[in-house]
Amino acid sequence: MSETLTAKGEAFSMAAMAEYRQGGVGDYFALLKPRVMSLVVFTSIVGMVAAPGDIHWFLGFIAILCIAVGAGASGALNMWYEADLDAKMERTKERPIPAGAVSPGDALGFASALAIASVVTMGLLINIASALWLAGTIGFYVVIYTMWLKRRTPQNIVIGGASGALPPVIGWAAVTGSVSIEPILLFAIIFLWTPPHFWALALVRNDDYENAGVPMLPVVAGVKNTQWQILLYSLLLVPLAVTPWLIGMAGIAYGISSIVLGAAFLALAVRVYRGDIETEKGQKAAKQLFGYSILYLFLLFAIILVEDLVVMI
Repeated sequence: MSETLTAKGEAFSMAAMAEYRQGGVGDYFALLKPRVMSLVVFTSIVGMVAAPGDIHWFLGFIAILCIAVGAGASGALNMWYEADLDAKMERTKERPIPAGAVSPGDALGFASALAIASVVTMGLLINIASALWLAGTIGFYVVIYTMWLKRRTPQNIVIGGASGALPPVIGWAAVTGSVSIEPILLFAIIFLWTPPHFWALALVRNDDYENAGVPMLPVVAGVKNTQWQILLYSLLLVPLAVTPWLIGMAGIAYGISSIVLGAAFLALAVRVYRGDIETEKGQKAAKQLFGYSILYLFLLFAIILVEDLVVMI
């Protein structure tokens, strides 16, 4: 706890010395991590469409808006707490707080208001179950991942990845008011996808994380161990991703696609495992896996979405 307080003290000392300009709309929007938010919205929509039962289009829109706002609030709270780390890393030093566009206090107030509003609105207009799942997701990302795990363990991405995997569960609960095996399966796919996705980036950004003092797996356990862990999680992910077809949740188009896409994922993971990350070829392999992993997850969920929409039509 003392280490955390010291880190936060350094963050606010840094903030106190900075001269913050008046942030614009674009600066506050950047606090919401819009690229992350877009993935959250997409996977939650898939959860809603795949769920049995109906929801009025307007309430569905409200539910998606609440999930988006909640995800954005989580991102903003993450940026508020990690402003000291962001200032040390090339990838993040131009974010609104370290760049001097938004003060830590303004970011905290903005994010807290959005988080509360999203959960309360979800509970009042949709149902209590989805509101509780949304609140739990925000709390897990901010408290468990950002405040507790990120600076303490190389397993931060593994455990913290649960928060990023929950949106389809929230979407499902928004329609049904409950949770069953199907949304848990979608959760598990994203959960196992997260480590190879982020560790592929961490291999490329290893020096950046080391300089910032973030105990990402390549920094703590070494590059070779990280390469092995990427392969291991990929071997677990690919067969699991076929399961929605095997249990009848998805159709033949998904089944075939998941096998083909999974084979390509494994091939890239093997290349990363065998490569020398210190070479240009090894760096290229890690970047390719990182980029392909985004396409892989998007296509899996997009096919489920399209199949369900076709059935509805």
